[in-house]
Amino acid sequence: MEQVVGTDRSVQRFKSLQESCVLIVGLGLIGGSLAKALKDAKCCAAVLGYTRSAESLQAALRDEAIDQGFDCLTDAVKAADIVVLCTPLSTYEALLTEIKPFVQHQILTDVGSVKACVLEVARTVFGSVPTTFVPGHPIAGSEKSGLVAAQSNLYRSHYVILTPLEQTDEQALTLVQGLWEEVGAQVSCMGFEQHDSILANTSHLPHLVAFSLVDTLARRPDSDQVFQYAAGGFRDFTRIAASDALMWRDIFKANRMALLESLNDFKEDLTALEAAIAADDQVQVMAVLKRAKQVRSAFTQSLLVRGQHAHGSPLNPARLDFYCEPADEISGQVQVPGDKSISHRAIMFGALAEGLTQVQGFLEGEDCLATMSAFQKMGVSITRSAPGAVTIKGVGIKGLQAPGVPLDVGNSGTSMRLLLGLLAAQSFDTVLIGDESLSQRPMTRVTEPLTAMGGCFETTKAGTAPVKILASSSLSAIDYQLPMASAQVKSAVLLAGLYAQGETQVTEPASTRDHTERMMQAFGVQLKRTEQTVSVEGGAVLRATDLQVPADISSAAFFMVAAALASRGELQLKQVGVNPTRTGVLHILRRMGANITLSNERLFGTEPVADIIVRPSVLRGIHIPVEWVPLAIDEFPVIFVAAACCEGETVLTGARELRVKESDRIQVMADGLQRLGVEAVPTPEGMRIQGRAHLSEAVFSGGVVESHGDHRIAMAFAVASVRAKAPIMIRDCANVATSFPNFTELAGQIGLHMRKQSCKVAQAK
Repeated sequence: MEQVVGTDRSVQRFKSLQESCVLIVGLGLIGGSLAKALKDAKCCAAVLGYTRSAESLQAALRDEAIDQGFDCLTDAVKAADIVVLCTPLSTYEALLTEIKPFVQHQILTDVGSVKACVLEVARTVFGSVPTTFVPGHPIAGSEKSGLVAAQSNLYRSHYVILTPLEQTDEQALTLVQGLWEEVGAQVSCMGFEQHDSILANTSHLPHLVAFSLVDTLARRPDSDQVFQYAAGGFRDFTRIAASDALMWRDIFKANRMALLESLNDFKEDLTALEAAIAADDQVQVMAVLKRAKQVRSAFTQSLLVRGQHAHGSPLNPARLDFYCEPADEISGQVQVPGDKSISHRAIMFGALAEGLTQVQGFLEGEDCLATMSAFQKMGVSITRSAPGAVTIKGVGIKGLQAPGVPLDVGNSGTSMRLLLGLLAAQSFDTVLIGDESLSQRPMTRVTEPLTAMGGCFETTKAGTAPVKILASSSLSAIDYQLPMASAQVKSAVLLAGLYAQGETQVTEPASTRDHTERMMQAFGVQLKRTEQTVSVEGGAVLRATDLQVPADISSAAFFMVAAALASRGELQLKQVGVNPTRTGVLHILRRMGANITLSNERLFGTEPVADIIVRPSVLRGIHIPVEWVPLAIDEFPVIFVAAACCEGETVLTGARELRVKESDRIQVMADGLQRLGVEAVPTPEGMRIQGRAHLSEAVFSGGVVESHGDHRIAMAFAVASVRAKAPIMIRDCANVATSFPNFTELAGQIGLHMRKQSCKVAQAK
């Protein structure tokens, strides 16, 4: 099936990636690895290869790295739909000149590490950069070279940077992005000048220094002994000096202006350090070393938190969108990731316990990894031995250490609010920071009761992050009446209560999730509990324990609604946590008429779990009981989608808390539903939704909706595509990775038709 795309100049017709023949020009390490990765992914019709070396071509065919080899470049281009230049920068002009007469429908892209040079060559050859040319650069490689060093996993979990221009065809960009994502890469977009500056500092300068240092030492009279006794540090630092010399000569030449600027900055700082050493200025030397150590440690932790995609990195990833098409059948057996709330608490309590805590089923989403990183910065040893398997060497309730750097918790409100309770009692100052979304969420609801206990905090004038927590000598217990139903505020006060003198008591106006209480008991803390009140005595000792994290019912809810809305199929969700304080979504969907049954009910430690089976259902509108609202507070975005597919009206009240989540979920969902043709009227504490099931099976009109960076909004509208008349494009979906990192993969397994794509970043021509 061909995709028709309009551009400023003409209508372009491109095949889908699955139908395309991809030509790799150059079969060295980079090109050979891409060819092997595409073959393994089975994501395109054929992988073609061109190289001037007959021997390399035969080797690629023999190793099944390519499906067809060419020794004539023009013949290869004629047979291709996507052409990837994987040769040294110095060859680009000759190659593009040779293929220019034969470039018609083909999409062109490359792997060159200096994009200004690549774009200048393209302008020289074509007169202007073709709309179908998508400049690219994979941030991956090896000191080894040649096809013999090629590996199909080279790009997995590494960045590929695309530097589209304003006129770059959007569908060409989407197809190139999809190609790289199919081989496991994380695709980002940025301007070519920004790319070249960043790479000059983080790649080109380090290579230049490594080459220079090795050359300097090699010319010493005692070089044999120098290299004989060089230790691991020398090996690690100079490894990149074994890279392809010809390639790096070309890179240094192509990016010489940005490289020289970076080199001058480095020389100035190096000269200053030399002067400090000569003057025996230990204060200045130590300042440099400590500063560098802190930055390097933070960088290392950020790689862990982001799975090699550092939060807030200068790479500035392109906005991620979901493109979702209608679906008829939702079926299969899947297990969604571990419960986010329990995963957060497992790290926290394991860190405060005495002994070794083993956790299975840990959610490796960005939010929970942010919690893990925060405790590692505070001196807690936490290791991951397998997916979902975490080992925590607890330091005891008084064993946390000053982190030395701000604790960045990304998008995680749970991390920030619960950490406020823990850090309020520490003997060191701490700063908590988060991303733009989290920095707009209220923190005073937590700091006010903690201040009453003796904690000391500094926030912005709006009461938001960054939050500075000042060292405290002691906390006093309080009897706190929660003004709103909030598990996060309750948990923060209870965590502070572990350190307080006396008995801390919290009373809530309505039941909220009780994972903190259950977790405390699992670690040996004695609690007093009634229906609405819980209290803890300060000075408790936590004992390590093994934990099994259930699948997250908040994540399962999206697939539950999808299966209920489908016209056929049966979906089984395995090992889902069914804690009574979390099952509001089950109550609401069943009241609407959803065909949901539970089987194999059992306990994971103190947490109840079950397998959930959902079948296609005829839904009816309801007035949602206010007592169920706190039990389903995170699931309302997808409940709103279900309400739109009901017969009759659904009314929600008592949910003001939804307005201070990652977004104003009441307003954002109302806006999106209205864009899709649904009558949705927001109210101060809820919404009225007129169901459209009586009109046709296609409840939603299709179109473009905004998620405002809210992961649950994004996933909810993806579910809406099941009953849509036309595709739904959902903007700004990158934060789905915070709670449900494999959402799109599992969605595809059960029958949702969706794909990820990036928006184009407009840059100067």
